[in-house]
Amino acid sequence: MDETAGHRGGGGSGNGGVRKVIMVMVIIVSLGYLMMWFILPTSLYEYNWTPKLRAKLTSTFLGTQSTLILIFTSPVILIAVLGSVYAHLSKTARDYGGIRKKNRWLAKWRRPVLVKGPLGVVSSIELIFLIMFIALLIWSLSIYLHVGYTRITLQHGQKRWVEKWKVTAFRLGRTANICLAFLFYPVTRASTILPVFGLTSETSIKYHIWVGHTFMALATAHGLCYLLNWAVTGHLYKALRWRKIGVSNLAGEISLLAGLILWFATFPWIRRNMFEVFFYTHYLYIIFMLFFFLHVGISYSFHILPCFFLFVIDRYVRFLQSRQQDRLLFARTLSCGVLELNFVKSAKFSYNPTSIIFIKIPAISRLQWHPFSIISGSRLENDRLSVIIKVGGTWTRKLYDMVSTSSIDRLEASVEGPYGPVSNHYLRYETLVMISGGSGITPFFSIIRELLFASSTTEPKIPKIQLITVFKNASNLSMLSLLLPLSSTTFDLSKLDLLIKAYVTGEKHETQEHLRLPQTIWFKPTEIDLPISPGLGNNYYLWLGAIISSSFIGFLIFIAILTRYYIYPIDHNTDEVFSTSLKTILYLLILCACIVITSGFAIIWNKKRNAMETTSQSRDDNGDRELESLPYGSIFENTEVHYGERPNLKHLLFGTRDSNVGVLVCGPPSIRQEVASICGSGLAENLHFESLSFTW
Repeated sequence: MDETAGHRGGGGSGNGGVRKVIMVMVIIVSLGYLMMWFILPTSLYEYNWTPKLRAKLTSTFLGTQSTLILIFTSPVILIAVLGSVYAHLSKTARDYGGIRKKNRWLAKWRRPVLVKGPLGVVSSIELIFLIMFIALLIWSLSIYLHVGYTRITLQHGQKRWVEKWKVTAFRLGRTANICLAFLFYPVTRASTILPVFGLTSETSIKYHIWVGHTFMALATAHGLCYLLNWAVTGHLYKALRWRKIGVSNLAGEISLLAGLILWFATFPWIRRNMFEVFFYTHYLYIIFMLFFFLHVGISYSFHILPCFFLFVIDRYVRFLQSRQQDRLLFARTLSCGVLELNFVKSAKFSYNPTSIIFIKIPAISRLQWHPFSIISGSRLENDRLSVIIKVGGTWTRKLYDMVSTSSIDRLEASVEGPYGPVSNHYLRYETLVMISGGSGITPFFSIIRELLFASSTTEPKIPKIQLITVFKNASNLSMLSLLLPLSSTTFDLSKLDLLIKAYVTGEKHETQEHLRLPQTIWFKPTEIDLPISPGLGNNYYLWLGAIISSSFIGFLIFIAILTRYYIYPIDHNTDEVFSTSLKTILYLLILCACIVITSGFAIIWNKKRNAMETTSQSRDDNGDRELESLPYGSIFENTEVHYGERPNLKHLLFGTRDSNVGVLVCGPPSIRQEVASICGSGLAENLHFESLSFTW
């Protein structure tokens, strides 16, 4: 959960109390929602509650599906709307109180307990929830099988083991749907649910991976059991059956095939060595979900519809934002293969440290989007947004060569984001120890710049900062020269208690190559290049909550009209029954139409407001070309460089004596595992571990 004290920088003193009330409401609704998943497999729900609920809730407007809408869909929408208010109130919250004594127990539960293995670094609370989720799956499958076996009634010529086989195949599918109901929450980038629980999409990707692997294993077992059963009993023709009413087998097989291709491309070897294959096959989720809905029918899909509904809203809003061509002002290149891109942004557009953006360069690929950490601070540089890109693959190499070796005047680029934490909690620590390997240093630039701005204000005491960074080659030390922005503003670095310890593992002798100044390349933006601005304005989360609620209400109204005046008359005609597949397609079209209308209205409304705000910001960007003087010397004066050795992290961390130390790590798995092992050992109660490494 979020540990912020509820203080808002200039935002009023009552927000902390409102956020606590919202959190309590979300927890209550969430517990009720999870309890229904626990009860769902039981005979009590299936044969007792369901008939009674249908008798009371079924109407000519929503039919029998009204029960699932009330129990499994509406609670999630309510949580999402409440979460949007919570995220809005948290957006400018800053915690100045540190880790309070009553929250120390929660800090202990956040310590890593698993460091190595297929799950990566896992904290105590993550492990508990993982075990609980696995327990839910085991419980559901066992109860489903028990209930299913006891309901078997044999007809003439039927064999019990064959019927049990069918029941097992069916119940495996129903258990898999539990995973599908939670699959899309971690990849909803601008989620309104994750912030309530102190999470972001970037750090929740591993949950998506866990749930995805589990779902595909169960779904594959479900499909194979049916295919083998039909083959053994001589009914293999059923694999091509597409029923007008009920489950369509062929649709399920198409969905499973798309899922298997997608699943195969997610394994680490393919993702790391053939990223394009991984990236493009992920678009198969569209085919997978479409044919899944056609397979089970829309009425049953209300179990899993909420997470996909919220994901589609997020995806469409991102699509609308990405249609804009964003204004690139200049780039800085380093000989070590590092490129800094500097965009113009709306002056009122704010974000928190460690946020990321996704960038598309159409000249390289019109489909590929790549995530990069933002190094600029929105308060320190209110009109700029900067990222660092290190050459590490085909896409980044092409971009670096395009900027550094050609004389281009303009680089067309589009941006999605930023995405990141909704509140800034780094001021709560007495000391920040930031440990990085290679390009993992980039997220820490934004924290340092944010604290540099805070040091010039009347905000409380700024934490001491230790930046421990590991590079393979001495040339990579030049990345430190990008720590401060290219600006006319005077930055008093002496106000920060900053110590940088750099370790060069691949070289044993000092060089001066890292002291070379970056090469600056200025661009000439055109009138169609616009400053980066929030697609839904500065009140992004409130608008997102309005889109979620209005599109869901509109969806219910339109399907009620469709059901009452089109589907219901056909279903109650003794000569004709309405097609399940056609009903599913109509419902999905209505759902998409509601999302398009509400999101489009919100984007257009805010685009006009953004245009009015940025008109006054427009200026001749060439005027900044004189701003080349930077205090690089002061950066390296605060830097200890060690050649031919690795840092003794245990000694460095245990030597930090402050009572409240935030340990942030970003880099290769070996560094993350080493730091997690030290912080999770329990030998130092003052160390609070946080990983900023993302898996895409």
